[in-house]
Amino acid sequence: MRVAVFGGSFNPPHVGHAMIAGWLRWTDRADEVWLLPTHVHAFGKPLAPFAARMAACERMAALVGPHVKVSGIEATLPSPSFTIVTLDRLAALHPEHRFRLVVGADILRQAASWREWSRIEEDYPPIVLGRGAEAVPGAPSFPDVSSSDIRARIATGLPVDHLVPSGVVEAWMGKAGTS
Repeated sequence: MRVAVFGGSFNPPHVGHAMIAGWLRWTDRADEVWLLPTHVHAFGKPLAPFAARMAACERMAALVGPHVKVSGIEATLPSPSFTIVTLDRLAALHPEHRFRLVVGADILRQAASWREWSRIEEDYPPIVLGRGAEAVPGAPSFPDVSSSDIRARIATGLPVDHLVPSGVVEAWMGKAGTS
C-alpha cells in the first residue's frame, strides 16, 4: 500500500489540512494518508496537549474519509523526533507499505538543514505542496490557512467555523469526543 505521511503540529487541524488529505487520495497520490501529530515541537513552540491534537485529527480524518488515518507514533519516539527517525520507524513497523513524505513548499528552503534530507528524498520521495504564495512550479497549491491565525481568532472571539472542519476545535480544546 502507498501511504502519504502527513506530519505537523495540527494545532489545530484545519480545512487546509483536510483538503490536502483528501486531495492526496482523490488524485491517487496514495492509497492512505496518515496524519502524524508532532508530540513535541522541534523548536519548542507551545502546543495543545498531544491527546487533544490526536482527537482533533481523528475527528478531521473521520470527516475526510476512511482513507485518512491518525498515528500517534511520535509519542513513542525520543522527543523531538527527527523526520527520518519517524519515517524509518514506520517503515520498520510496516514493511509491506511504501511511504512518501508530504511537505510544504516552504520546507524546501530548509531541507539542507534537515537530518538526512537526501535519504528522505531517496527512500520516502516527498510530495511537495504549495500554500498561498508559497507555490512550486508543477506542484498544487492550497489555501493559505494557518493554525496560528486560527488560534489568534479563537483568542479574540472571532469565528473559525469557516476555517476548521465541524467538531475539530471542540476536540482540540478537549470539549468533545471524536464521534
